[in-house]
Amino acid sequence: MKFYGYNKCGTCRKAKNFLDENNIQYTDIDITLTPPPKTVLKRAIKAKGMRKLFNTSGVQYKELNIKDKIGSLTEAQAIDLLAGNGRLVKRPIAVDQDRVTVGFDPGEYESVWG
Repeated sequence: MKFYGYNKCGTCRKAKNFLDENNIQYTDIDITLTPPPKTVLKRAIKAKGMRKLFNTSGVQYKELNIKDKIGSLTEAQAIDLLAGNGRLVKRPIAVDQDRVTVGFDPGEYESVWG
């Protein structure tokens, strides 16, 4: 599993704690330095929808006025934007060959990763 997160993010720490407590191996990747590749983002959009992939509480989201643009973005444009700026991506994203989760919901983590 690859875990795209940010060490200063409380939600990411909660997700990591879940994975650690359940002895789930993962590769920890700093999402701000290495955003998820387009293939992962496409899978996440398919699973959650385009809007759910944006970190709406982030500074970058607000500074770039994504809220005003998101309605007119194509999926390809959104993927390009997210793949180029990890601070725009909702975190964490956990992904393996078959599964993907966006954000941290304990119930979802239990059913998907537990």
